[in-house]
Amino acid sequence: MDTNAVDSAVDGGHLRAFIERIEKLEEEKRAIADDIKDVYAEAKGTGFDPKIIRKIVSLRRQDKHKREEEEEIMELYLSALGME
Repeated sequence: MDTNAVDSAVDGGHLRAFIERIEKLEEEKRAIADDIKDVYAEAKGTGFDPKIIRKIVSLRRQDKHKREEEEEIMELYLSALGME
């Protein structure tokens, strides 16, 4: 394709605005991830287990029905392995 045709078909200003918004959001996402890491470190410092806290956060995010279904399957598998 002719680069002149591409230049006329793409609005550089509009594209730049999208890219800059994405970059800003990515920067905010990194800052939030750092904040979350700090909270886990604080929880660990007060005696809580961050690994377990992460699991609880994950479980709370799930739909109750889906979580119960997964727990039933887990119990079935553990039972089959003699680990109940």
